[in-house]
Amino acid sequence: MRTLRIRKLMLLFLLFILLLPWLLFLTTHYIETGTLRFSAAPLVNEEQQMQQNEIIGQIEANMNRWSVPEWQVQLKGLLDDTNMNVSLFSAAGQEIYRTNADHNNRYSSVERYTLLADGQIKGKIELYIPKTNQLQVFSIFIGFLLALFVISMAMRHFLIKPLERLSTTVRLLASGDWNVPIPASHIKEIADVRDAFDEMVQGLQTSHLKQTSLEEERRFVIAAVAHDLRTPLFALRGYLEGLELGIAQSQEKTAKYVAVCKEKALQLHRLVEDLFTFSKMDYSEVMLIEEVVNLHTVLQQSVESVAPSAQQKNISINLHLTGTCIVRGDAHLLERAISNLLDNAVRYTPDFGKIIIECNSITDQVRFTIRDTGSGFAENELKRVFEPLFRGELSRNRSTGGSGLGMAISERIIRRHGGELMADNDTRGGALLSGWLPSVK
Repeated sequence: MRTLRIRKLMLLFLLFILLLPWLLFLTTHYIETGTLRFSAAPLVNEEQQMQQNEIIGQIEANMNRWSVPEWQVQLKGLLDDTNMNVSLFSAAGQEIYRTNADHNNRYSSVERYTLLADGQIKGKIELYIPKTNQLQVFSIFIGFLLALFVISMAMRHFLIKPLERLSTTVRLLASGDWNVPIPASHIKEIADVRDAFDEMVQGLQTSHLKQTSLEEERRFVIAAVAHDLRTPLFALRGYLEGLELGIAQSQEKTAKYVAVCKEKALQLHRLVEDLFTFSKMDYSEVMLIEEVVNLHTVLQQSVESVAPSAQQKNISINLHLTGTCIVRGDAHLLERAISNLLDNAVRYTPDFGKIIIECNSITDQVRFTIRDTGSGFAENELKRVFEPLFRGELSRNRSTGGSGLGMAISERIIRRHGGELMADNDTRGGALLSGWLPSVK
């Protein structure tokens, strides 16, 4: 749609308001005079009367020279100065001289004079008085009013109505009706405002959808965590009541009850810690401690943190570190992310299995992979691996399922450091977790 700037529209209005009265004036002048030529402005009444008297006096004084060409030229010049014309007749009514043959529409009145001498008629004079320009002035006034009317209607169509429609639309948007169409405009400035509102509405819709999704995710997390907290709390409460009631009568049984209570307390601690870290990473509340980090060191420390769990299942962890894998970021959070990935690999790797870790530097990235010899991810699980509280198994058995937040936390930590984390199945079998971080030269 072609648009017009307000400045150009105002110039067109100004040109129109100047041109229309002038056109009406020319039309009226042509209707009155039959020509588009302009002569001197008509005289006011008193001056006109004085000029008439002077002309009549000149004609009367030179009555004997009416037919002399030199005198006729002088008379013609005098009449041209006053925009009058005259016809001279003899006593018998025969025309002697006429200054202009066309007297039809150009003159408003004719003054007739009869010259007498010794009681006898000596000649007759017809003086043609020019029309006044009152009608032409009135046409200018009418043209000005008509131009104002047309301009007011145009301003209402191009400016006021679009602004009113835009104002109504904005109020509907403010009330929450985001499906109302934003009206277009032929004026560029209004069209720009319309486009800005359209972008704002799209941004609000996207933000609303994201907020709705986050709210649904938050409710799901709260419900799932409440469910997960209930089981260990119920077990912990049961064993504590058993100790209180003296059910564990032997030292071995008491030690078993205490060990179970410690295990459940540790399980609750890990769940709460994961939930706390996840919530902070989700809302970007964690301030990264920027420092130069050797990812080799982070990987070795993460392996050490999961070594006891791996030894219980006789799982071997092999590190293949090549090159210099130097990144910038928070060493503690990076170790937390890698540990979560390794903990997931240990959990789903069968007894006597293997976990292979590789790290190398390629151009401006540090890439790492974690591959295990487990069953890998099911096809429908690959897109949901990093969803909060998602577990690959159908049951919610926490002995193998974990808290369901570790992978989501790892992904958020890697992304906070400017990298990316992916999940796939290795062609040789087992799950494959790969990621990259910006390297430091």
